Amino acid sequence: MPKHPRGHHQLSQHAIKDVAEQTGIAAGTIRMWEQRYGFPVPARTPAGYRRYSDDDVQALRRVLALRHRGLSVPAAIERAREVPGPSDHPSLYAAVSGAEGARPQVLRKRTLIALSRAIEHETLAHAAAPLVFGAFQREPFYRRVQARYRRLAAHADASAVFADFPSVGHPAGGPVELPIRRDEPLGNEWAVVVDAPGYAACLLAWEHPGGPPPGGEHDRERRFEALWTLDPRTVRAVSEAAARLAARADPAFGARVAELLADRPLAFEQPVPALTALTTRMVAYLERAQDPAA
Repeated sequence: MPKHPRGHHQLSQHAIKDVAEQTGIAAGTIRMWEQRYGFPVPARTPAGYRRYSDDDVQALRRVLALRHRGLSVPAAIERAREVPGPSDHPSLYAAVSGAEGARPQVLRKRTLIALSRAIEHETLAHAAAPLVFGAFQREPFYRRVQARYRRLAAHADASAVFADFPSVGHPAGGPVELPIRRDEPLGNEWAVVVDAPGYAACLLAWEHPGGPPPGGEHDRERRFEALWTLDPRTVRAVSEAAARLAARADPAFGARVAELLADRPLAFEQPVPALTALTTRMVAYLERAQDPAA
């Protein structure tokens, strides 16, 4: 991942072929939607080429997610238009998806579980006073790993989890539970974010539409477009997005996280050993993930 000055956020401009790759929507379909529904509305270069913003990419992903839930194309587009852009409703995946050098991979849920465990266990082993964030889509998915996140919270300066909780929760000894709507960007995402002075890592993913239903017989075969990085500046950008998202549901907690981030050094001390240790653990977990008995 590239390194950008802290606090520098720039909306990327994407060509239509890049948007098609990032969303899974054919370029011809995007053009047809523009002509038929006036959505999205790309900028134009002096030569007339379409250029799409990060907001456009996220809006198209929302349309796909809503279509997956059974809405017609016009209804899905209308709903997607109602959701404000990332400044008000941030997407954690969008914090890095447009960055130069980002290399997304399509992974099954079973693989994301293995990668998440690697990051979480490495955090328990080596990270001192981390900030920890997790995004789980559905509350039952979080409850299955709640014990591990309570262990993470016990050693964290602050921790929070996002899912479709009915309300904000502050359980004793656990991470803050922050509700999200299923029809907003984070309702379709997976995230594990760790920002500590000596260790930084994040895994971010958004779910492809049209796959097996969540929680069903083939739940672990669901497909996600995923990115992961140990770059401390990139992880910090995701942490800042998480703080903004947390502030929507719990302003006091969001302000506390933002204050912690303002004074927190970046994890530059030992990036190579951290990368080696995490990669080794990932390989081990991925190998185990292929074993049906694991």
